[in-house]
Amino acid sequence: MEGVNRNDISKGLEVMIVLKQNQRNGILTEGIVKDILTNASFHPHGIKVRLESGEIGRVKEILE
Repeated sequence: MEGVNRNDISKGLEVMIVLKQNQRNGILTEGIVKDILTNASFHPHGIKVRLESGEIGRVKEILE
């Protein structure tokens, strides 16, 4: 599932994000959502989150 809708993402969810420095090469980082940083209900490039590791990026995939 893609991470473009804020309603699909919640704290504690396991996700794959793209970090700012990896946007060009598309390398994804796996982690657990700590905070949801995007206020809008939808973002075409993915909802921005902070992982428990402290890394910040846009959700590209929701793992289940």
